[in-house]
Amino acid sequence: MFELAPWRPNREISTLRREMDRLFEDFFGEKGGFLAEAGKWMPAVDVSETDDNIIVKAELPGMKSEDIDVSVQGDVLVIKGEKKEETEEKKENFHLIERRRGEFARSIRIPVPVDQDKVSAKYENGVLAVTLPKKEESKAKQIKID
Repeated sequence: MFELAPWRPNREISTLRREMDRLFEDFFGEKGGFLAEAGKWMPAVDVSETDDNIIVKAELPGMKSEDIDVSVQGDVLVIKGEKKEETEEKKENFHLIERRRGEFARSIRIPVPVDQDKVSAKYENGVLAVTLPKKEESKAKQIKID
């Protein structure tokens, strides 16, 4: 005799989620803000704004400041560099490799005009912070109501 199994919606939703996650990973690349593309990776970036500045922070753990290049080209901030592979004398057999190495480049459109001569960058504890001062004409002006 044939018996029907009870329907378990939670199991169905869990299966659907796993399939959707796999679909997005196949299309966009691996998890964690990285692109799985021929030795290239993409660091995670935060962009914020104050009254006077646009601030861009990029996670670049394990890098040296001399391996990072920052430039402003028109209304685009370009951060690029290369995370070099560590070399050791002893031979290791890896079971899992998740840390990324190789070249990267990030281009971030700046939402307001900035003073390119006053742009500054600071690299500390694996985080690059770029401060882009706004031009006077792009700052918000308080208007007094009569």
